[in-house]
Amino acid sequence: MPDVKETRFRVEGMDCASCAGKIDTAVRRMPGVSDVSVSVTAGSMRVRHDSTSDLEAIRRKVSGLGYAVTPAADVPAEMPAGTDGHDPGCGHDHDLHGRAPEAAAIGGLHGHDHGPSEGPWWKGRKGRLTILAGAALAIAYGIGHLFPAVETYAFVVAMFVGLVPIARRAVMAALAGTPFSIEMLMTIAAVGAVIINASEEAAAVVFLFLVGELLEGVAAGKARDSIRSLSALVPKTALLEADGRTRQVPAEELAVGAVILVRPGDRISADGAIIEGESAIDEAPVTGESTPVRKGEGDTVFAGTVNGDAALRVRVTAAAADNTIARVIKLVEEAQESKAPTERFIDRFSKYYTPGVVAVAALVAVIPPLFLGGVWSEWIYKGLAVLLIGCPCALVISTPAAIAAALSAGARRGLLMKGGAVLEGLGKLTAIAFDKTGTLTEGRPKVTDVVAFSRPAREVLRLAAALEAGSSHPLALAILGKAAEDGIVPPAASGARALGGKGVAAAVEGREVFLGSPKAAAERAALSEEASAATTALNDDGKTVSLLVVDGVLAGAVAMRDEPRADAAAGLKALKDAGIRTIMLTGDNARTAKAVGAALGIEVRAELMPEDKQRIVGELQREGFTVGKIGDGINDAPALAAADVGIAMGGGTDVALETADAAILHGRVGDVALMTDLSRRTMRNITQNIVISLGLKGVFLVTTVAGITGLWPAILADTGATVLVTLNALRLLRPIR
Repeated sequence: MPDVKETRFRVEGMDCASCAGKIDTAVRRMPGVSDVSVSVTAGSMRVRHDSTSDLEAIRRKVSGLGYAVTPAADVPAEMPAGTDGHDPGCGHDHDLHGRAPEAAAIGGLHGHDHGPSEGPWWKGRKGRLTILAGAALAIAYGIGHLFPAVETYAFVVAMFVGLVPIARRAVMAALAGTPFSIEMLMTIAAVGAVIINASEEAAAVVFLFLVGELLEGVAAGKARDSIRSLSALVPKTALLEADGRTRQVPAEELAVGAVILVRPGDRISADGAIIEGESAIDEAPVTGESTPVRKGEGDTVFAGTVNGDAALRVRVTAAAADNTIARVIKLVEEAQESKAPTERFIDRFSKYYTPGVVAVAALVAVIPPLFLGGVWSEWIYKGLAVLLIGCPCALVISTPAAIAAALSAGARRGLLMKGGAVLEGLGKLTAIAFDKTGTLTEGRPKVTDVVAFSRPAREVLRLAAALEAGSSHPLALAILGKAAEDGIVPPAASGARALGGKGVAAAVEGREVFLGSPKAAAERAALSEEASAATTALNDDGKTVSLLVVDGVLAGAVAMRDEPRADAAAGLKALKDAGIRTIMLTGDNARTAKAVGAALGIEVRAELMPEDKQRIVGELQREGFTVGKIGDGINDAPALAAADVGIAMGGGTDVALETADAAILHGRVGDVALMTDLSRRTMRNITQNIVISLGLKGVFLVTTVAGITGLWPAILADTGATVLVTLNALRLLRPIR
């Protein structure tokens, strides 16, 4: 069996899924081609083919449809036959995820005049054609006014200026397997108008058609720019430290493990961890966080964020192709190719709708003259108007335009949804199950109470910190963090030793000091009733208590707890206000879970194994709930998979991006409510778009058959509806708050 090759092309000018569909249909019919994957958002096409394929013929075929095609810079990859180098259904170019692809594309049943989308509109092929057609129409009006005898011919010439490129693409699309394209309907209507001596209207209709498509393309560019601008956030260069020197290198060449210097005011050029320095990081460009976040040694930073007031040394943790912004763009690209149920229905409907429109237009043109004594020219004119009214452009883009805009807006806030189906499903959730640790809580304990018994609270914390110095245990880090926060410098400890399951002991300033569990502390010192009562009360609040004993005397207590996220209570309330039931599913002990649940006002199910969480999700579904599950994507994997929508909560990790249907990159509980609200607003927007597109067509269909309106209003109804639908969808690009 011959080797299967995979070749990638750069395709410029694609505006929508319909463009991709035309290219897919045409190329798939070429000899030797086994599979085609077209990505609108990446502007690319992957072709799997054998050695008999003529790549130049494939390029010419796509160019004939009106797109600019160039071979990709990389060498085609050869694979043994039968291997599957990518998912043909995903429509995404997996090699482009680290580059600066074109983002969320919005368009209709296009293919009109596809040129590069970058730069001012008048520099593109579509813009130049529209200007030329407008000039030709104006000249025709002038000639007609000065030389009435040749007026008809002037308008015919003006019409052909705009129509010839449209007709050429209509023919190419038909030969490639897409006969009922918008270009074909436009060509039939314009030529028919000339035949019945309506050349002025034919020329005007072609020009208005081009204007409408140009406006739509300009509006669509705003949605593309929303995500494309993310890639521009990452600096092109970085200051690399190597061999004791600092030198400037391209950011894309940074390897994992490299150390870079980030000066105050600079954008950070790679995802990484701070190894030296402390500074306020402005994460607004990536996360939407309005206030800078103070970060120091060990903290994670993202490419594209801005360093504040101090120099930082950062160890790179992800290559340019895998940094947070690159993965966000990659995920949005893939999401754009995954259609929502509503979108799939509209696509199926349009396949029958367009031939149906042609049939209705033909019947309107033929039946009255043949059987009712109508005038042929009058009813052919009405049939042509019906043909224009029936153009499905606005209807076809009603859903993908809104979904593309919503996915783009969500991504800029750190809300990633893997496709239209997920976006649509989020708005239907009636119950959401949350994990506790790392989802509703910060995921790391903090000191909540320092209780003084025989020594002052500050002294208790100082001695406890001395024992924990150098430890990486989460509880030790909590104590050391609290001491640093209070400006306490721990004294040196000697002879430190960990006592398995009990605590830690050492000599500090000539005294024997022990910090450990209440049970272990009771073996070393007598616990008063006051101490026992305080310990019990703290435990009842879900806190872990360590007692400090100094020279056999109980000195005090330190209580710690994994505290709820700052916005958890408000985020859960927003969900409840939206009519969504919330429940906490956790493997933690019941006492701690109930304390956190009481503070947040959420229903609690505790001491659960992963399979228990999955079972509870199933029980909720059987009760009639549409269930969302939110967790860290690891121990919650079974429940995430079982839920109607699984949402990973995490700081841009691979797990957060890949294991669930959606991801909240920056760990805000309130973003769950924003995500569901975005979904509901998107579905309302889609409904509005469908009503606009079908409503206008219905009104003008009636008025056209009644003889009230003609070709001009017909094309205005079509292009006007297209522009209105697109602009309405672009409202979803407004910043999410």
